[in-house]
Amino acid sequence: MKVACVQFQHRPGDRQYNLDVIRRFSYEAARQGVELIVFPECCLTGYWHLRKLSRSELEGLAETIESGAYINEVRSLAAELGIVIGAGFVELDSADGTLYNSYAVFDGTGLLGLHRKLHCFISEHMASGESFTTFMLPNGRTCGVLICYDNNLIENVRATALAGAEILLAPHQTGGCDSGSPCAMGLIDTSLWDNRDKDREPIENEFRGDKGRGWLMRWLPSRAHDNGLFLLFSNGVGVDDNEVRTGNAMILDPYGRIIEETWRADDDMVVGELDFSLRASSTGVRWMRARRPELYSVLSEQPSERETTREVRFEHLD
Repeated sequence: MKVACVQFQHRPGDRQYNLDVIRRFSYEAARQGVELIVFPECCLTGYWHLRKLSRSELEGLAETIESGAYINEVRSLAAELGIVIGAGFVELDSADGTLYNSYAVFDGTGLLGLHRKLHCFISEHMASGESFTTFMLPNGRTCGVLICYDNNLIENVRATALAGAEILLAPHQTGGCDSGSPCAMGLIDTSLWDNRDKDREPIENEFRGDKGRGWLMRWLPSRAHDNGLFLLFSNGVGVDDNEVRTGNAMILDPYGRIIEETWRADDDMVVGELDFSLRASSTGVRWMRARRPELYSVLSEQPSERETTREVRFEHLD
């Protein structure tokens, strides 16, 4: 199965521009025979600026999955090209008006899956989702979605794998973050991005280093390996408000090995082939068959000092 992962620098709040980028990469992917293309978290709306918006401003960007103009342009694009397209947006639940950080996946027949981020922290006006997401692709393979921070918690990836996922879509807006940890990411000087046309080496060194690829390599391959999943990592790139996203779009196999990747300081797409014959005997799949769930009750216990995702992400900024 041929798949593609895209990194691009969105324009905050400019849904038409962002849609045009999605359309451009989708046409190129279709030209190359890609069956599934994955775009970043909140790629239609932009991301980091959302934390500054009021409820009414967020509602102005949000769309219902049933009738949102821009998200339904993505639906139409999937039908036109005959490929599966995943894209992130701010969703307004038509039933009760709740706002979510959501990710929709379409094929030629319509909506295949809709994931609501389980650990949403970007705004107090947006809620977290309450369920895992798996669905079947047109070729019969089962796919799951976890958005950005969702992937950091190992239980989420394992639960998605246990629900049958063979492929995990992992749309992000990460790298270059002020994480509050001296050993996880860190801010990148925005001038390095702004000066990339004159001197590309400094910013791409950051993308390959501990603030980008180095940080990802400490945990992302293990999510694929330990659960026997193909993992499709899509990310923003470039300045996103006061932070620099590091791109690093990549495709990993069920052993955590990188099939294709990029660290270009630019909009980019990586294309790779998924060989499903690797899964049946992969370490992760075999390990999961050896699980002893009767021993794991501790996993469902509430932590004694529980913090919300928003507290974990923002407390060091206060």
